[in-house]
Amino acid sequence: MSRTTRTPRSRRTHRRLGLTTGAVLVATAVVVPAPAHAEAVTDYAITVDPGARGAAIDDTMYGVFFEDINRAADGGLYAELVQNRSFEYSTADNGSYTPLTSWSVDGAAQVVDDAGRLNDRNRNYLSLGAGSTVTNSGYNTGVRVEQGKRYDFSVWARAEAGSTLTVALRDAAGALGTARRVTVSGGWRKYTATFTASRTSSRGRLAVTASSAAALDMVSLFPRDTYKGQPNGLRKDLAEKIEALHPGFVRFPGGCLVNTGSMQDYSEASGWQRRRSYQWKDTVGPVEQRATNANFWGYNQSYGLGYYEYFRFSEDIGAMPLPVVPALVTGCGQNRAVTDEALLQRHIQDTLDLIEFANGPATSPWGRKRAEMGHPGPFHLTHIEVGNEENLPHEFFARFQRFRTAIEAKHPEITVVSNSGPDDSGTVFDTAWQLNREGKVDMVDEHYYNSPQWFLQNNDRYDSYDRGGPKVFLGEYASQGNAFQNALAEAAFMTGLERNADVVELASYAPLLANEDAVQWRPDLIWFNNHASWNSANYEVQKLFMNNVGDRVVPSTATGTPDVSGPITGAVGLSTWATSAAYDDVRVTAADGTTLLGDDFSGGASQWTHRGSGSWSVQDGAYVQTDEAAENTLVTAGDPAWHDYDLKVRATKKSGKEGFLVAFGVKDTGNYYWWNLGGWNNTQSAVEQAVDGGKSTLLAKPGTIETGRAYDLEVKVRGRQVSLYLDGTLWGGFTDDKPAEPFRQVVTEDLRTGDLIVKVVNAQPTAARTAVDLGRDDVSSRARVTTLAAGPEDVNTESDTPVTPVTSTFYGVAEKFAYTFPANSVTFLRIRRD
Repeated sequence: MSRTTRTPRSRRTHRRLGLTTGAVLVATAVVVPAPAHAEAVTDYAITVDPGARGAAIDDTMYGVFFEDINRAADGGLYAELVQNRSFEYSTADNGSYTPLTSWSVDGAAQVVDDAGRLNDRNRNYLSLGAGSTVTNSGYNTGVRVEQGKRYDFSVWARAEAGSTLTVALRDAAGALGTARRVTVSGGWRKYTATFTASRTSSRGRLAVTASSAAALDMVSLFPRDTYKGQPNGLRKDLAEKIEALHPGFVRFPGGCLVNTGSMQDYSEASGWQRRRSYQWKDTVGPVEQRATNANFWGYNQSYGLGYYEYFRFSEDIGAMPLPVVPALVTGCGQNRAVTDEALLQRHIQDTLDLIEFANGPATSPWGRKRAEMGHPGPFHLTHIEVGNEENLPHEFFARFQRFRTAIEAKHPEITVVSNSGPDDSGTVFDTAWQLNREGKVDMVDEHYYNSPQWFLQNNDRYDSYDRGGPKVFLGEYASQGNAFQNALAEAAFMTGLERNADVVELASYAPLLANEDAVQWRPDLIWFNNHASWNSANYEVQKLFMNNVGDRVVPSTATGTPDVSGPITGAVGLSTWATSAAYDDVRVTAADGTTLLGDDFSGGASQWTHRGSGSWSVQDGAYVQTDEAAENTLVTAGDPAWHDYDLKVRATKKSGKEGFLVAFGVKDTGNYYWWNLGGWNNTQSAVEQAVDGGKSTLLAKPGTIETGRAYDLEVKVRGRQVSLYLDGTLWGGFTDDKPAEPFRQVVTEDLRTGDLIVKVVNAQPTAARTAVDLGRDDVSSRARVTTLAAGPEDVNTESDTPVTPVTSTFYGVAEKFAYTFPANSVTFLRIRRD
């Protein structure tokens, strides 16, 4: 039986106060939906069984996952306005960085790393000459200030003979506030000043001028108006958008941040070890004593936003904290296991210390550290996750068991969460789940990023999961885009998550935040720059579900949409990814043996169309792609109407990171299948399907491709069934016949109010005229309605938000009634009981 701790209902009743709690209501109307034109309507029926007992839904089911990706922390949720405030940027972390990145110097200034440093974790400082000025450019276009608001400046400084620091805020048009003067004398001390902005600007600069020689470190500027007025706090608009979701939990700090980089100890002799994995003890205590570290995503992170701030934010928004710690097995393409026993023991002890930091009394060593930081009471930690997306399931699980045994021995009240690797299926996924089941793990974290079609096809994913096995934490998921069609597909999938809430106990979209000028990953839930933030279409869907969960599922059924799919059709293609490869002897034959395409490239490559990047040419009788840096170098040949054919090709890897990509069923550059041999840095092979640019994995297994060896590849397409042969041996096959159902629904009940919440997704270009049978007559005649409806390609931006909730009232509810759900829409009807 799972030891999962459920949050008391009374603690989170703010989520039950109404359909639009926390939402900005753009339009309110009293409407009865008019029937659409006959040619634009598909007929459906929803039947509710009020006598059946559905799954209970916990208040913590939906949450958020924060990872410092896309500059989500520094320059994002962390409200610090100065970039590289401690001069710790390094070319070791990013080839474009120097210790003066984001700073300009007028006069004499030098970054120094010597015994005169502020402390061992904050090694660099700036030696500023007399009469010299350093200016910081902040994030995005500059330092953002708003007229009339206050900003707190601080700096750690020393000056042997004393020096006056003149601190100014300005932009190209002039001063943004009255300059401040700070007198520095003696050894390292913290000095402060306050500005009131005289104008609003997004292009501000912070300048510090020294009257005589001085040393500076930790140059900082914070808005006084942080989230809840917290010192070392969070950017208010971003934090409030997260709070408005009413998340049940916050998973932090990653992600690939957790299980990449060095797991080694800090060495006083060698100083801060760069590219050290994210370890919680590095991120607590006074901010000037926290390290700056290399981020897996290609930039530095200051650790000003650390574990204490994550716990505090979780508490502030009424969410369960769910930290992730490294298991000493790396992932995210690194794929190695640490074997140092002493290091493993140290990390296990660090995890026990983390639990003490969160929950221990103020008299305990780490509880005292928490109290010294300003929080005498516990943070009520109930879950902790060990590891993230490891591709070595056996090595990971052996270490996971060591962590779990130690945690359960000392803290049996803590649920220890495992994971199933980086994909929704495949050998790693299957092996990980087998180990988790055999090990009687309480909860398993699944991650996947797939096409909208995959989400429409897999609403029933958890219907067949073992009700007596480990619970599922869907810790990272998203369809591959921020258009409304992506949000629609995710909404359709979420109805299946709720229907299976007895298995899927926790779920969080990922990633959470993206600075529009520093994007490593798309899609993202909330977008921002230095002066504004906006909700993606995906955010609006998440908010609608998270604010209207209900307490239990009321079982219901719906009719489906007729399947009109035919055989797999399309041309053929060749591609590479960060690899040079040669292809030869391409032959496509119809099922009856008729030759559709034959090319040995003796006469050139005139039959092929270059659709991607890269450099293709005929060399020594083969078609060769020579650019090792190019990704997706697709070339195609044939007729998009082809079906039921055999594709044969000989492929040889010449150099590079990966292997081959052989495409079939190619309609265009966004719609195709391909057999990816030696992908993921030559560790795995898979069949992927691209639909409107978003890819999903249909079949995967470990595999590598040798350089210089010729491989004979064959793909047989029959109807919707595909078989793949490697050197004459069946490698695998699949049947792609699962319908992408566009009409999905779930019904839940709010036990506090008695409301039925009918949630319907119509992800198609025709309206859904629906007969609804509630199976009960004790309902109000009206429903409060919230609708998200937009064009499938619509994307919310800073200046335009076409995907916005609209509220209305529907009169006409009865035991049996009709409702027409708009094309491309998500609709929630909240129906009161009489």
